[in-house]
Amino acid sequence: MELGLSFLPDASPAELSAREYFTRALELTAMADAAGLASVKMTEHYLHPYGGYCPSPLGFLAAAAARTRRLRLITGGVLPAFHHPIQLASDAAMLDAISGGRLEIGFARAYLPYEFAALGVPLDESRRRFTATVDTVIRLWTETGVTAASPYFSFQDCTVLPRPTQRPHPPVWIAASVSPESFEWVGRRGFGLMATSLLGDRGYLVDLLGLYRDAWRKARPAGAGRIALSIPLLVAESDRRARRDADRHLSRYLAVWADAASAWRGVSSDAYPGYARMAEVIAACAPERLVRTGGAVVGCPARVADAIAQLREELGADELLWQIDFGVMPHEHAVRTLRLLVDEVLCRLPRGSTAPAEATIAPAS
Repeated sequence: MELGLSFLPDASPAELSAREYFTRALELTAMADAAGLASVKMTEHYLHPYGGYCPSPLGFLAAAAARTRRLRLITGGVLPAFHHPIQLASDAAMLDAISGGRLEIGFARAYLPYEFAALGVPLDESRRRFTATVDTVIRLWTETGVTAASPYFSFQDCTVLPRPTQRPHPPVWIAASVSPESFEWVGRRGFGLMATSLLGDRGYLVDLLGLYRDAWRKARPAGAGRIALSIPLLVAESDRRARRDADRHLSRYLAVWADAASAWRGVSSDAYPGYARMAEVIAACAPERLVRTGGAVVGCPARVADAIAQLREELGADELLWQIDFGVMPHEHAVRTLRLLVDEVLCRLPRGSTAPAEATIAPAS
């Protein structure tokens, strides 16, 4: 099991400038690289404090590539419904070259109505656009002289440049949350799965991951797929301090997410059954419940080590991507979490259960 960082901005200009946000995120990224963690992930969103500081994960990851030597660079994910496949395939291949073949592409469907409305994309088309764009991006990476015709884009005899540095192309992840059909589709296609346990019942997530693995095995003779989980993490010297800080920052993070999801009120789409109640579900999820069900990991190093071991045993995750700067927390809290994770949590895990860190992180000055 590998460990990495996951970023999803949740700040507004009144709280934290974009310049300061990215300064902090890139500092944490460089620290993670020096400490021997495996990866860094950034998510695409628009127009709202929930993710809106990063409309271009590839742009952020290009900056991360320049400051790191080993970290895998993951989009978590780009939103194909809002991109032309030639643009997306070409931009990704460029970053794959710049980074020396360290890029991994995560695709996500997008789900916030105001993004679709502002960009002029019908909600009901999202799944079809998603599938058509992902399939065409992979063709553009692996074929020359590509011709494609769909209701959403059309072109003839195109060969994208640059060609991917990794062959046949960068590893592909697909984000899935609650739909059994989505988990089965990801496994059937042989993609890595990005999942989250943030709001869902742990047992239900176990079942969904089983659907993914079963679909993978039925479609190919070997392996069981690759699973990454993105989870908020806060580590402090004591459980009491960790819970106090996490309550405040998780409450802020959930409030921003619920506000973004409130765009579903009065909106319905056959492509998103049940999403009309999303804001209510998020608002009802208090920080204490989130921690209790494993949707966030909070505590002293010993407690966090136990939680990681439990996640590995119950969910069989191949990679845990930690969100350590949620809720516009003070930068020193995020640095503390990363330092304690590397210096005091990893040594408590069973040998071989995580990729080894090669350095420790000095205390923040």
